[in-house]
Amino acid sequence: MNNLWDDRYSQPEYVYGKEPNDFLVGATPFIPKKGRVLCLAEGQGRNAVYLASQGYAVTGVDASAVGLAKAQALAADRGVKIETIVADLSEFKIQPDAWDGIVSIFCHLPPHLRTDIHRQSVAGLRSGGVFILEAYTPRQLEFKTGGPPNVDLMMTAAILSQELPGLEFQHLREIDRDIYEGEYHHGIGAVVQAIAIKAST
Repeated sequence: MNNLWDDRYSQPEYVYGKEPNDFLVGATPFIPKKGRVLCLAEGQGRNAVYLASQGYAVTGVDASAVGLAKAQALAADRGVKIETIVADLSEFKIQPDAWDGIVSIFCHLPPHLRTDIHRQSVAGLRSGGVFILEAYTPRQLEFKTGGPPNVDLMMTAAILSQELPGLEFQHLREIDRDIYEGEYHHGIGAVVQAIAIKAST
């Protein structure tokens, strides 16, 4: 699996672009100011670097060392600092009660692993922390403009409602929208979006 992503990220260009995901940009104000943010499957760093530019302390985790090296290069180019951790999400453990934000942008995992990562994400958020997600739904297979070819890796609003107990959804919907993020996300896409907050205790 790593080889696929290492190969993709070793291309000269940033294959998903250098600019942050549009939905994340709109959702960022929900994250507590100056908080600690964990970016899952961060790839080449576009979202982590953006969040760092907004004053957050950001850690990006990804299985591809090649991708994260380019994330650090992008951070240096933009004059910000991010922490990066090379780890497969099947082996990475999200620290409990440690994060003000956890970001999952097009992080498509097998159902069993996804369920576990979502459970860890809920536990990993501090009180008032925010989980932000955008992912492709099964309808994306009709568009073929990005994302995995396997329906089992897709998500729906119903799945997220079930897999993120303990969070209060501020936003949860499935929509079709134009996505232009480098070479691999190009055109109309069917996505599910979520902004969910861990209730204060």
